[in-house]
Amino acid sequence: MKTLDVTGLCNGIVDIFADVSQEVFDPFGLEKGSMRLVHVDEQHDLLRRVGAHKPVMRSGGSVANSVIAVAQLGGKSALCCSVADDQYGRFYRDECLEMGIRFSTPLSNSGSTGTSVVLITPDAERTMRTSLGVCAELSPSHVDPETIRDSQWLFVEGYVFSNSDAGRAAIRESIRIAREGGSKVAVTCSDAWIVSGFGEPLREALKSTDLIFANEEESAALAGTTDVLSAGRKLKDSFPHVVLTAGPRGAFLWWEGEEIHVPAFACEPRDLTGAGDMFAGAFLYGITHGLKPYDAAHRACFLSRHVISQVGARLSGDVRGLWAAA
Repeated sequence: MKTLDVTGLCNGIVDIFADVSQEVFDPFGLEKGSMRLVHVDEQHDLLRRVGAHKPVMRSGGSVANSVIAVAQLGGKSALCCSVADDQYGRFYRDECLEMGIRFSTPLSNSGSTGTSVVLITPDAERTMRTSLGVCAELSPSHVDPETIRDSQWLFVEGYVFSNSDAGRAAIRESIRIAREGGSKVAVTCSDAWIVSGFGEPLREALKSTDLIFANEEESAALAGTTDVLSAGRKLKDSFPHVVLTAGPRGAFLWWEGEEIHVPAFACEPRDLTGAGDMFAGAFLYGITHGLKPYDAAHRACFLSRHVISQVGARLSGDVRGLWAAA
């Protein structure tokens, strides 16, 4: 009997949030609202400067956010990722363990843990700088066969397809172990540019996939269509289960031959970061705990509404209470 609900294969990144005034922000010399990848040396300098402004750290990364959601809801989850033996990597590992997430991958003895610095100004603008660090070194050595075999679902992050040949090899190995061990496989596309830039390895992996998650842009890129409905109706012929999110239009599911629409919950969004991550995690928790797909997606939409009504990709407070309230 499998004891884990979901194991995520992903980029492990520490999110570092700092609320700063406009006067504090200006000397950083960054374009407000911009988001880009930076070299590790540039990131180290930024981290040093941000450290004076009482930043808040959170373990993150796209699929990691979903795995954390499963744990917050009371499920059993695990992570396979690459973080370094530095203050951020140790923080990442220890926070995951505190949340009850299985984290069996050894810390890398070289390089730096991936970090994402988020400067939040009073006008609610978020300026982000991300350094992947040893995320880019994710390889088959980070794949824990026992953990994957012990999971009902393996959840693969689309961003990993862009890492390196080693990262793509890690995806192939984890999927092979899952299939041989009777675990189901879910993949999230992560971003439309993953589909356009790494379509060949993505589509190869999708041949062994039980469930695909995508938003409107990603599904259109994957199916070669212009809208979410036509994309889903095309993708359902290739995948056993398709779950597409469409922002304020809710979610569309193709499940066991049935087309299902789940409306979104109205809200005033503050930060769209993490909406899809929360949806996927909550949905996987639901279907591994006896819910029908519509009910799981309904509750996932409810939790996603709460995520985008706050700043940050992780809910705080009584997450199980929100699940029940849905």
